[in-house]
Amino acid sequence: MQNDLMTELTRRGFINQCSNMDAVADLLNNGHLVAYLGSDPTADSLHVGHLVPVMMMRWLQKYGHKPIALVGGATGRIGDPSGRDKGRPVLTDEVLAKNLDGLKKSFSKFLRFGDAESDALMVDNYDWMRGYSHLDFLAQYGMDFTVPRMLSMESVKKRLDNGMTFLEFNYMTFQAVDFLTLFQEHNCSLQLCGADQWGNAIMGVELIRKKMGKEAFVLSTALITDANGNKIGKSAGNAVWVNEDKTSPYEYYQYFRNISDDLVEKFLKIFTEIPLDEIEKLSKLQGAELNEAKKILAFAATEIAHGTDAARDAANAAAALFAGGGADANLPTVEIAMTGDMKILDFLVAIGMFDSKSEARRNVDQGGIQIDGNKITDKEFVVAVADEHMVQKGKKTFLRVVKK
Repeated sequence: MQNDLMTELTRRGFINQCSNMDAVADLLNNGHLVAYLGSDPTADSLHVGHLVPVMMMRWLQKYGHKPIALVGGATGRIGDPSGRDKGRPVLTDEVLAKNLDGLKKSFSKFLRFGDAESDALMVDNYDWMRGYSHLDFLAQYGMDFTVPRMLSMESVKKRLDNGMTFLEFNYMTFQAVDFLTLFQEHNCSLQLCGADQWGNAIMGVELIRKKMGKEAFVLSTALITDANGNKIGKSAGNAVWVNEDKTSPYEYYQYFRNISDDLVEKFLKIFTEIPLDEIEKLSKLQGAELNEAKKILAFAATEIAHGTDAARDAANAAAALFAGGGADANLPTVEIAMTGDMKILDFLVAIGMFDSKSEARRNVDQGGIQIDGNKITDKEFVVAVADEHMVQKGKKTFLRVVKK
């Protein structure tokens, strides 16, 4: 028997797999549930690809349950091998500290933190992992993990032919100990994760059963992909960041405004809190009317991540731009110290639109760049000094450039 929350999560398409659906439904029916979601500090912000389980945590909190956001100060020093064909770079303490602060800011956009029973809690697994020596860890947990079981995990099998290190091999044991620690200290009985984290999360369930003789559970969500079917993520180069210093509210709005038609219903259900009966009506719109549904989606998603004022500003900026009303102050803006005219390739790199002149040249050659409404196809074109330029890449990316 499912309660209202499980029905909501199911109908919205959050649930990919559950270790024991009936038991989790019973927990939700019978009282207060504590659930956690982990995120390693490989960047200083969450991105849209992370948000499916984050939004599930948000729904859990709305129904009175307690979310725990775990930031991986310890696991971030190892690097999760899941879904990768090479190891992650080792991060310095300085970078880790910066990234941890950014993740805390991201989580705070979606969850309510505080001291009340259903207020979210933020923890760092480095706080307990740094207390173990290598011998201590092996003595306490070494007999609880078997090599054949660890080798059976997809995250391991995919890396064996690419030189998986002993460091990475330990990752799943750390994640399992995280779950056990939260189970013991916070009565946390449910781990939420993306579909690619299933194997690591199940190891925690098994460890709790061995150490405590009790059952804990895992609930995974589907992965969000881009128009080409690629997982949205930093390493894939297609990340849309949550923190506004990495992706502006306008760009965040535009991402949802410009999704493909076939994703509108799915994204309305996952990334907004619009009631399901309204989503059903919006998803039936066709042709030009479907653009109105996209605007509603973009506003609602941006409002959750950045607030009502920022969502309204982004919507107004988009309307002004695409209605031919000219540049809007809410468009992404960069300042540049132009002491003289600049060649187009140097200009595009200087304003951060491209990382290299070769990438900029390719876009110019393909006719993908406009300056102040004029298509630029000559790589020797010179951009004149002006107080302001409007730069467009492709059909959907705009940047307002102002002179310092």
